[in-house]
Amino acid sequence: MDFDMLGLQPRLVAKLAEQGITDPTPIQKKAIPHAMAGRDVMGLAQTGTGKTAAFGLPIIHVLTKLGVNPEPKSAHGLILAPTRELAKQISDNLRAYTQGTHLKINLVVGGQSINAQIQRLGRGTDLLVATPGRLIDLIDRKAVRLDQTRFLVLDEADQMLDMGFIHALRRIAPLLRKDRQTMLFSATMPKMMAELSQAYLKDPVRVEAAPPGKPIEKITQGLHYVPQGDKTQLLIKYLEGHRAEMALVFARTKHGSERLMKALVKAGFSAGSIHGNKSQGQRDRAISSFKAGELKVLVATDVAARGLDIPGVRHVYNYDLPNVPDNYVHRIGRTARAGATGRAVAFCSAEEMKELRDIEKTMKATIPVIGGTAPVPVRAAKSGGKPGGKPGGKHGGAPKGNMTGAQRSRARRSGGGKRKMAA
Repeated sequence: MDFDMLGLQPRLVAKLAEQGITDPTPIQKKAIPHAMAGRDVMGLAQTGTGKTAAFGLPIIHVLTKLGVNPEPKSAHGLILAPTRELAKQISDNLRAYTQGTHLKINLVVGGQSINAQIQRLGRGTDLLVATPGRLIDLIDRKAVRLDQTRFLVLDEADQMLDMGFIHALRRIAPLLRKDRQTMLFSATMPKMMAELSQAYLKDPVRVEAAPPGKPIEKITQGLHYVPQGDKTQLLIKYLEGHRAEMALVFARTKHGSERLMKALVKAGFSAGSIHGNKSQGQRDRAISSFKAGELKVLVATDVAARGLDIPGVRHVYNYDLPNVPDNYVHRIGRTARAGATGRAVAFCSAEEMKELRDIEKTMKATIPVIGGTAPVPVRAAKSGGKPGGKPGGKHGGAPKGNMTGAQRSRARRSGGGKRKMAA
């Protein structure tokens, strides 16, 4: 099946071919026909599987045939995304698909001049890509009206729920046309997603290209046990093995990301960082340098877990395990893009055993151990046994007297036996 068979306009199919896009991905094959028929769609697919085209192409097809210019301050279609990076990625893709047409694409996100955005919206827009917070600001200033909006897309809806955007959505949705078409796309399906679907979609078709919560099969995963204080040197050792290849490193905090980036630069790597303490301009420049290959290593917080579509990323390192287990799937999905292969290595310290169990429970799979030894639980240390090395030694165990209350609590929850290592 090709894009012609999906019923898209020949002009749109030709534009895709110019960009080297000729074969629809599984989520596109399943979602586009229903979207073209005007149905509400709930799409479940991993990151990097072509979701933007799955919802964007049918909307562009309809709007180009419609041939009606938007009224001042209005928008024919609204696409909501949880982060600035993802919103920009979506708008870039839509601009590429609509090149040479009369359709106007507008992007409104925080960290940029709201006055410039107000001026652009005053002329009307066909497709408005926005983060919920900035859109609410513009609605409050009466800079945009949504009563003519016939398409609503919620992309990465699960992350919107995680980030508390449900309240913004409750304000935005009632402002749209009652007869709108709504599409919701997500990589995971938490319980609240079903409730969201019932509240905002009408008799939706559910399409699924990969089981929710499972990483893309072309990603080779590995787990390396390591004391927290030894992680930087271990990361440098891994990076030394592929200096010419691009690597994305995820850390938990803004300050930790910046410290790690500086340590990598000091070790001789061309590295940059993006996190919440960086301005939007700094973040955009770092991403552009990374895409261009000027930076080989990009250290990021979960601000980059979604929305970065950089085909050249061959390696993803979870320097710190995420607190939200679903974010692990999104993080490693930054590699193996567009059919390529990739590798994802997770570092796990004694303090992160709970996060590891939560991730594996979410994926319903065990990450293969490729290095280090599982930390010794407190219970085994009390009995005098030493399965896996002397407590407090190089393998990451900690003597009882040196553990914090939180560490003792986590160790008790982890059970009494040593974690099995994969062959």
